[in-house]
Amino acid sequence: MVDTIVFLVAAAICLTGAVGVILARNPVHSALMLVMTLFGIAVQFVSQEAHFLAAVQVIVYAGAIVVLFLFVIMLLGVDTAQNLEIGILPAQKWAALCFGVGSLALTGYIIMAVDNPVTGRTGLSGAIDDTANVRLLARSLFSNYVYAFELTSLLLVIAVIGAVVLARKPAKELPDEAGR
Repeated sequence: MVDTIVFLVAAAICLTGAVGVILARNPVHSALMLVMTLFGIAVQFVSQEAHFLAAVQVIVYAGAIVVLFLFVIMLLGVDTAQNLEIGILPAQKWAALCFGVGSLALTGYIIMAVDNPVTGRTGLSGAIDDTANVRLLARSLFSNYVYAFELTSLLLVIAVIGAVVLARKPAKELPDEAGR
């Protein structure tokens, strides 16, 4: 019973966030709704006892990727009001609507056509020993590939510093003491 309640609450959070991403007028609000959706998915992973995937979901997607989105939004200044009514392609709204309805119809057909969905079955090779796999992954990441990760983090820091320097607007020049 508790599993069902957790699923329904997390699913409602995911759907609310997903709709908020689409309907939010402000791009920053849209990015925050994306965070809400990603946290709801992380709760779904925890309920399925996929704790590593939940941690990756929160750290990588909700943490790093959304921060990157917000950085780009702030860098480009797209959070200002824009006139969205004037479109270059007037038929774009109708094409998007037709594509969305067609995609929903195709998804519904595929769901109805499948008689026996294969979900929840055990793997043919048996159960996976989680602790051994995590140890092997950690040993590989923190021994063989540690320099690659350090260089990647250094490259990302340099890229962020470069983007901040490029995005910085020059300050207005103050008149000197002679009044020029």
